[in-house]
Formats: sequence, C-alpha cells, structure tokens
Amino acid sequence: MAIRLIAIDIDGTLLDSRGDLPDANRAAVRDALDAGVDVVLVTGRSFHHARPVGEALSTRVELIVSNGALMKRSDGRTRHRRLLDAAVARELIVEVREHRSGAALIFDREGPEQYIYEGIDWRHPNRRGYYAINRRFMSELSPLEEALTEPPLQLAFNGGVAEMRRLADRIRRLPVADQISITLTEYEARDFSLLDITVNGCSKGAMLTTWTESLGVSTDEVMAVGDNLNDREMLELVGHPVVMENAVPELKLLGWPTTASHDEGGLAEAIRSALENR
Repeated sequence: MAIRLIAIDIDGTLLDSRGDLPDANRAAVRDALDAGVDVVLVTGRSFHHARPVGEALSTRVELIVSNGALMKRSDGRTRHRRLLDAAVARELIVEVREHRSGAALIFDREGPEQYIYEGIDWRHPNRRGYYAINRRFMSELSPLEEALTEPPLQLAFNGGVAEMRRLADRIRRLPVADQISITLTEYEARDFSLLDITVNGCSKGAMLTTWTESLGVSTDEVMAVGDNLNDREMLELVGHPVVMENAVPELKLLGWPTTASHDEGGLAEAIRSALENR
C-alpha cells in the first residue's frame, strides 16, 4: 500500500546531534511534499520550540506538539487539542512540591506566558540552550499553581534520568494517576530526561490517529520515524515504522526496520526509500 503520510519526530530524528537541520533531510521532506505525500512533525517539544523547525521545512508541514496534546498548522492556528484538567495539574504540583525547581506549565496561547515555570536553573548545560532560544515565550511565577487560570496542555518536569524515573513512579501511585498520561523522553548520554504529564489517553500516536482519520488516510498508509520512548506508540500505530540507528535500545529491540543515525542522513535515506517504493 502506498505511503500517503510521513510522521517525523524532531530531536534525534529530523535534527542531527548538534540540533541542526541537515540539508539532505530538508530536501527529502520537500520531495515528499512535492510527490503528494503529507508530512507532519510529531514531537515532545512545545509549539513555540517546534514552529521554527517546521518553518525551515515548508509551510505545508503540520505540527503535533507537546507529546500529542496539541496539533497546529504552521501559521499557528490550532487544529486539535486535549487539555489537562486544571484541578488535576494543581494537585500534582502540590503533591510533588520538592520537584518545583524543574517544573513548568505549557499553555495553548500567544505571548510570553506559553511556558510558565518556577525556579528552574537555566544555567545548567542541559537547559541553557533551550532558554536562550525560547525565553521570549517564557515567564516565571511562584507558586507555580497560581498560573492555573485556565487548563494547560501539559505539566512538565526535567532532570536526571534516574530522578525522573523515580518521579514518574511516584506520580503513578497518586490518586489522580488514572486521569493523566505520563511520558518520559530520555537522553542517557547527557543524563537528562523530560517527564511530561498530559490528559489521560494523550500521546503522539493518539493525535496522529485523530489527524489520519480527519484526512481519510489509513494507518497502513503512514510511515513514522522516531528514536525515543515517546515515539513507541506512534511507531506501533503505523504500517511503516522506521527506527533511527541512534534510537534508545528499547525501540531497537522491537524488530522494526532501522535507518542510519541522525548524523548520517538516516531520515533522508528512509524518506527516499519510501518514495522510490511508491
């Protein structure tokens, strides 16, 4: 069955290890679009962080961000969103108050209050680059729960890999655990992990399903390319999953086709192979 849509993760897949967009990947995505194949970026990044990447590719690229909580057009208009109940977010913040130094709330709105955080040390090597690029979208507020004047897209934490795994285990034991989804994205080489809390049932795969159904595209006609834990459901969903060579071991053990690493043009290789097979 011909591929009609390609879903692409950003970090570790579309971008190389320096965070740059290789020319080969840009050209391959544009070739896919010119061949009539839809392309959607599917990422854990929030919209303000993902939008410049989409713009560097094409205005025809759609964006699923915040691990599936939000889908937007490249012009910023919201297509679909799934919000986290504000009372649930408040309870989580209070219950894990000792992690406030790595906590943030992300909202679907314009201006400097898209990302509201409490006490995050942006001088840390794993954080300062993000802050330098995105600080115009960010505001600090203490206590963080005072930001909950409307339902957020997600509650986000970041820290060391082991620390975030322990935090995830703790949150799973809380009374509100059945109302939320917990997503970990890990970078063990840097000992850095992102823990995202979204509404129950929210994931990259779930929002991708919403989009394919609205297009009338069968999941058998979709190729997805990813490298991390938060890509698993998306890859399980589609008829043509592809895993990056630099992917976490948990994905590489599942037997899906593997392409070259993000520093070796793996995404471009996978896209061109798919277009040739059409």
